[in-house]
Amino acid sequence: MNSEATAYKVPAPSMSPWQRLYGGGHRLRRAWYRRRASRLPRPVISVGNLHWGGTGKTPLTASIAARLRDQGRQVAILSRGYGSRGSGVRVVSTGSGPLLGPLAAGDEPVLLAGELQGVSVVVAADRYRAGQLALERLPTTPDVFLLDDGFSHVRLARDIDILVFPPDDPMAGGRLPPSGRLREPLTSVRHANAIVWSLPERPTQAAGRRPDENAADWRPEELTAGLAQYGFTGRSFSSYTTVLPPTHKRQEPVPEGASVFLVTGIARPGRVAKALASLPYELVGSLAFPDHHSYPDESLRQIERAWRESGAAWVVTTGKDHVKLLGRLETPLAELPLRARPEEAFWSWLGSSLAQLDTEAS
Repeated sequence: MNSEATAYKVPAPSMSPWQRLYGGGHRLRRAWYRRRASRLPRPVISVGNLHWGGTGKTPLTASIAARLRDQGRQVAILSRGYGSRGSGVRVVSTGSGPLLGPLAAGDEPVLLAGELQGVSVVVAADRYRAGQLALERLPTTPDVFLLDDGFSHVRLARDIDILVFPPDDPMAGGRLPPSGRLREPLTSVRHANAIVWSLPERPTQAAGRRPDENAADWRPEELTAGLAQYGFTGRSFSSYTTVLPPTHKRQEPVPEGASVFLVTGIARPGRVAKALASLPYELVGSLAFPDHHSYPDESLRQIERAWRESGAAWVVTTGKDHVKLLGRLETPLAELPLRARPEEAFWSWLGSSLAQLDTEAS
């Protein structure tokens, strides 16, 4: 183990009264649904996390959906639609792009619907109902479901549970709210079949950039060993996040060397700023809003003022921010695409797991 890797320590279990109470509530909830969870008649794969946002689970969900689609499977993504104002079950896409906007469906479902041709997206707080509607009403019947941000949605039984961990502060200090950044206790990792260590893209020497040694040199097997004390017995994999050059209009690239102003409404804006700064553009300023920000009119005016003062040629933003800002700003607007690239061992494991489920169902 190298010296950088030893900087990541899996924290000891917290023993404060609040942590015990909060953790006990989660254990009781999972125990309650263990035998009561509704089950769909197709394989269900959940991609989620233990953190409050910012782990890279949505790009991984998109990568899995695209891979399964390309293998000939009919994929439907079931999402909660966090931050939306809609209600009930909503079909965001039947595979040909978004049918609803972010206010009705949520930013991440609209982003996934726009990126994934041939993949259906359905939104509802009750994802069992969403899955039922997908089976009954979609023009193409799904043969596999993906839950985006689904680890804590224990009301729906899943066949494969994948947890995503971020490269910075991977264990979130081991603490729950209000002082911590974990949704569930670290002991919940025992319910996962696999963890994916979400790393930034390892730059090549030809690109003229230095790798983030603090994250890129961390080995998944060391993370797995650290989590074993919490009951994790599954597989561990790496996935690299590729940051592509910003595009506008119909995927036209922003010219290299252009000055850009970054706007984000995500959980970890520093990661995106760092990635953009490594690309051949002049980053002249940034503005960060809270995660899942809805961008009311005052926020739009704030962005336009900051952009003018910066002198930038472009406003660049993430995919899930782009779907909420497109057509609403008096500025040139570009999207910074993010793509997850899991290692080949992950695809082998996922394929074998699905094949086993297919065998059991036949």
